[in-house]
Parts: sequence; C-alpha cells; structure tokens
Amino acid sequence: MTLLRIVYASVIELRTDEAYYWTWSKEAALSFLDHPPGIAWLIRFGTAIFGDTNLGARFGGIVAMLVTQLLLADIVRRLTHDVRAIVFAVLMPEAALYYGLLMAKVAPDVAMIPFAVAMMWSLVRLAQSGDGGWWLAAGLFAGLAMLSKFTVIMFAPAVAAFLLVPDWRWRWLRSPYPYLAVLVAIAAFSPVLIWNAQHDWASFRFQGVRATANYGLSLRTIGDYIGLQFGLVGFVMLPVVLTGLVLTAWRGYRTREPVAILLSTAVLVPFVYFFFKSLTLRVGDTWPMFMWPVGFAATAVNLVTMRKEGWSARMLESSLFWVRTAIVSGIGFTIIVFLYYVAAPWNLLGKLDPIGAEAGYEQVAARAQAALDETGATWIATTDYRTYAMMRWLFRGRVPVIEINERGRFQDFRDPGMDKIKGHAGIYVGREPDDRSSLWESIPVKREPLGQAARSWRGVVTDTYVLEKLTGWTPELSPPKDSPLFLWKVLAGAYPPLEESGTSVARPWSIARSASGWGDLPARAVL
Repeated sequence: MTLLRIVYASVIELRTDEAYYWTWSKEAALSFLDHPPGIAWLIRFGTAIFGDTNLGARFGGIVAMLVTQLLLADIVRRLTHDVRAIVFAVLMPEAALYYGLLMAKVAPDVAMIPFAVAMMWSLVRLAQSGDGGWWLAAGLFAGLAMLSKFTVIMFAPAVAAFLLVPDWRWRWLRSPYPYLAVLVAIAAFSPVLIWNAQHDWASFRFQGVRATANYGLSLRTIGDYIGLQFGLVGFVMLPVVLTGLVLTAWRGYRTREPVAILLSTAVLVPFVYFFFKSLTLRVGDTWPMFMWPVGFAATAVNLVTMRKEGWSARMLESSLFWVRTAIVSGIGFTIIVFLYYVAAPWNLLGKLDPIGAEAGYEQVAARAQAALDETGATWIATTDYRTYAMMRWLFRGRVPVIEINERGRFQDFRDPGMDKIKGHAGIYVGREPDDRSSLWESIPVKREPLGQAARSWRGVVTDTYVLEKLTGWTPELSPPKDSPLFLWKVLAGAYPPLEESGTSVARPWSIARSASGWGDLPARAVL
C-alpha cells in the first residue's frame, strides 16, 4: 500500500491547493494567512530529497502515514499486547480511502495527523507509567500539531476529560506538569503567534469565520458530511469504528478509565460537533480527518477488551467479522480508486470528479507560454489563488507569477522578480468570468485580448481561461490594507455577502467570490 501511494504521488499532477502549499514552501514567512506553516515545512522536507517534483511535494505525506501507523501500532500494543489487534490498527487506516491513498495528497491535515496521534500516544504512556514527564511530551506534540492546523484544538475536550474525570484528577491538578505542558505547547506554537501579532491576528480572524458562520438549515450539507465520512473512512469501516467508540466511551466513563475516556472523547466530540455544523454549513472534506486514526486505535483495543469482559462467542465472532469485512472491502475500494485515476482512461463523474475538476492546468500553462513568446511579455498575472499556484508550479520560477488581488494571502512573501515586471508587459491568465469583474475598473492597466484556453480532463472541459496582454501598469505587492487588492478581511467575512447581477459584481473585491464556486465569501475562508 505504501508503494501504491508512492506511484499515485508520482503520477498524478499536483492539485491546486497542493501547488498553493508548495508555493509556501518557497517562502521564509513564519506563518500564513490560511494556515500555520507546518505543511510548508513538510513539503520542503520532501523537495529537499526529490526536488520540485510531484513525489517531492508529496513525499512528506507518505512518511506521515507510516509514522501514524507506527504510533497506532504502539498504542494498541501497549494497551492490549495482542498481535491481531495491532495488525487491525495498522490495516484499518489502509482500508480508509483518505489514509490509504489520499495521505499522499499533501494538505495541512496530513502534516497535523502524526503529531496529533503522537500527543495521544504520549498520554497513553502517561496513563501507564504515571510519569508526569509525559505531559511535557504531549504538550510538545500538541504545539507541533497546532503548527500544522488549528482544528487539533478539538482534542482539548478529550484531554480535559482525561485529566478531570478519572480518580487521579487531584494528583494532576496539584502537579506542575499539566500547566508546564500548556507552556510547552505555546512555545512550539509561537511562530504562528508571532506572525499573527505582526499581522492584525489575521489567521485567527480568517479561520474563525467557519466556527461562527450560519447559513440556515440545509439537508444537502448534512448529506455531504455524512456521505463524505462514509466515502473517506469506509462504507463498512465507519459504522464499525463508531460502534467501537461508543462501547469504549460507555466503558471508560462508567469505570473512569483514563485511556478509554481519552480515545473515545477525542473522536466522538469532534464528530458530533461537525454534525451540528453540517446542519447549516458545508463541512470541508478533510476537516474531520485528524480524528479517525484515534478511532481506529480505540476500535482495535475494544475488540480485545470485549473478549476480556466475557462477551458471548457469537458477539465476538460478529465483531471480528465486521472488522475483517471493513478492512478487506476498504482496501479493495482504495485499490479500485487508485486504478481509476492512475490507469483507467474514463471520466465517469464528469465535472464532479474531485481529481479531474482540478486537472488540465498544463494546457493553460502551455497557452500562456505561447502568449509570452508571441508578445515578449515577461510576467504572468492571475486573479485567484488556484491559477496563481498552478502557474507558479508549472513554470517553476522561469517567469514571475503574481496574483494581483487577495494580496493579504501573500504577506511576508519574497520578491517574485519585480525587475522582470516593472516596465514590462505581462500576460493575464484568468478563469471566465473573472476577466469581466469590476475589479479591473480600479486598475489603470491597458488590456489586449489574446484568446482563450480550455482546461479539460479525459475529454471533459472543466473551465475556460481568458488570456490578455497587460501594459502600462506595475502591480502593487503590498497595497494598503483597505484596498480591494488586499482583501483578506473580505475573505474572512468582515463584509456582508455580495449581490451579483449577471456577470458583473457590485464590489471590486468580488473576484474572490467568482473564483470560489461557493455562494458566499465566508464559505471560502478555509481552503
């Protein structure tokens, strides 16, 4: 399965967000508007070994999967000393599509997951040894997880229950170790705090939109959330894991057993929270993925504990049957998906295909290169982060690429090559209808049409891009923060939703909305 992920990582071209995070790996910023810097560091680790290749950008995710499996195996080994349970703990993530295949697709979650599991591993070591020093290790791993993505904070209720519910609570509340662990976590997380203190606490305000947004009850978003959990965790695996978690929670809170409380609460609380958020908001594909590895460990441990508790032979055999079925069917499904994307020639989902919908940018880049050659232009302008990221990835630094709006995304980025931009013609590459946005009314630039380029995958056209020659203007890398070209406060929901009329939009910053595919700006606040 690791070889399968390596092939997938090498063959499939980077998706837009992956390319976007790759651009971060080329910068020296302490943190970024959208997320903490962990994913940039993980990509930099891979590209230091394999260069700026598909595998180089994704190699960190392959390593993260292996580290996660080793940690799960050791958690289960320490709690059960049962070889079969250990094997289950290693194979269950292989049978979940997100982990078995898509851990090779780099995202902040991929960088966070091994650190989040390492935090749980440290607390298991604490429960077994009684050594308060493991609080410090847990704090370190918690801080490193926060350096990758903020959602790991949703493990806080589990850690609080682990500390306060068992009979040992007064021992640890009087001990300095839990408080020192918090300080260690803050110290590890300090690059993000420093960057945010320097930039108007932008990341926290930007991401906070998701925690407070409410767009009215929607059965579609509920179905999306539940459907994605079945698809990414497993059609059989999801109910198996939830059953194991419920039994673990019942057992843990009834007997006040620390590890059972920790593992079950770490998954069930975020799962229920995301369910309630899904009543009014589309929960992102990857948001809940940090929690399921802990669920795999809890499920494997539960199988052994059921046997020790004297459950009936029929119930034990039924539990083992469903776990085996989940693993076999899940791995089979993962391999089928792998073959579909790597070897099959068809597009069975049309424009809805999650991989195909972001493919074909090399066609746009080829047309842009031709336009550069024809016009003598020396730089490329875009108006959405996806096109910007893919042009940077595909041109690999040969040509400066600038997203002329949303400049709040690029705070502390290095000079992209202003010596090749100032006084020179550029090429605009943008998805229709961004070329007709009222944003252009605020930019004193001469635009000359150069044609179009289609982006397609396996015969299905996904988007059409407009190419224009730009002259008589030099873009601002650091526009005023109240400028429509800076924009991050708009993305963070600081302004009310816009009203569109036809293809024109009332406000000049609205180009971010047309590029997002969502019906409102705050829905795009988390990438």
